[in-house]
Amino acid sequence: MTGMGPEVIFISLAILLALVLLGVHVGIALGIASVIGVYFSYDDFNIALSILGSTAYESVRNSSLAVIPLFMLMGEVLSKSGAARDLYLLCNRAMRIIPGRLAAATVLGNAAFAAVSGVAIASAATFSRIAYPEMKKLGYRRSYALGVIAGSGSLGMLIPPSVLLIVWAILTEASVGALFLGGVFPGLLLGGTFILYCAYKAWRDPDVAPLGESSTFHHSNTDSLKSGIGILSLVALVLGGIWLGVFTPTEAAGFGALGSLIVGKLKGMNKASFMEAIYDAGRSTAPIMFLLIAGSMYSRLLAVSGGVNMIQDLFFGLGLGPVGIIFLMTVIWLLLGTIIDSISDILLTVPIFYPIAMAAGMNEVAFAIYGILIIEAGLLTPPLGLLIFAVKSSVPDPEVSLKDIFTGSIPYWIMMILVAIIVIAFPSIASFLPDRFLG
Repeated sequence: MTGMGPEVIFISLAILLALVLLGVHVGIALGIASVIGVYFSYDDFNIALSILGSTAYESVRNSSLAVIPLFMLMGEVLSKSGAARDLYLLCNRAMRIIPGRLAAATVLGNAAFAAVSGVAIASAATFSRIAYPEMKKLGYRRSYALGVIAGSGSLGMLIPPSVLLIVWAILTEASVGALFLGGVFPGLLLGGTFILYCAYKAWRDPDVAPLGESSTFHHSNTDSLKSGIGILSLVALVLGGIWLGVFTPTEAAGFGALGSLIVGKLKGMNKASFMEAIYDAGRSTAPIMFLLIAGSMYSRLLAVSGGVNMIQDLFFGLGLGPVGIIFLMTVIWLLLGTIIDSISDILLTVPIFYPIAMAAGMNEVAFAIYGILIIEAGLLTPPLGLLIFAVKSSVPDPEVSLKDIFTGSIPYWIMMILVAIIVIAFPSIASFLPDRFLG
């Protein structure tokens, strides 16, 4: 016997939003709202539990999920080995002819490390401790230095292997490899834009980035450079293997984790450090897995209740057209980004937004990249951007204020929005490589 119709989705959404605003963990809130919603749909508690139980089981059995803990382990080992600092050194050497070279090196290093760590907030926190002291030592203006750390932390979410792209692919049943390829050109475009801004700002106003060679990086040794090259080679192996069809994403993640262990051993990591990296990877992965299970239950609720079709009719009934629809989604993503993390943002919105975008005729890969860009921009959105607070809590300078970080990060927020608009307006920027290599 069935209970309520599609309108049950509004009840479950109201419960979900109320729980999130009350401070309940997003995963728990999703689970509670899903159970209540499916119960109202079938009017039978046993059926509701059976459906949601099988959904949770199937989501855990998804082999694609193995990518997440393996890439998390890769990032943790490289972080604890000190290789992140070596990577920053290599980028600094490569950018030596550019005005504001430490800022430009931060863009490259932060992006590369965010890609292997999989989490923008973790990357921004790491470079707050590595890059900021070096820029401060050379007299870089505080807001300029902090802004590039916060802004470039978001860049890594476009550069595979990205946890956000993996989660998006799992939720929408898209190809992980296609989304990895789709992020390449937009990632290069955004990274290039960031570096050009850093250089232009330093050229126009030399006071923001004084010239000098007092940085400890100027005297760093050859072993550190080799370590930085080793990380880039490892990333090239992982991504090249996926793009050329040599590895599946899961196999590539396994090779990446193995390669990171080799790099860590060469860097002198001991058994205790390796075990700590494994434990930290587990601690980072477990909440993501829990969120994915809860998100799968939420998606099943949308399916069994007919809620997606009703919300889709509501969107199109407003007469907004594709531009109006994407604008409304953008506003919601930016607002949510100020109060919850990126993965939770995806789990809450993508099961609803994705079918609507496909019905509106948007390109699947371009919409995914657009969504990731906007969601990451949400982490910088004043006055509550989560990435801003992560930098504030990590930077080793008690004089740093939230105003300093927000002031410096606003240009990067604007650049992210502009690149996102370019991607959705010219979808071939994102879809060219997937169409070329994956057909």
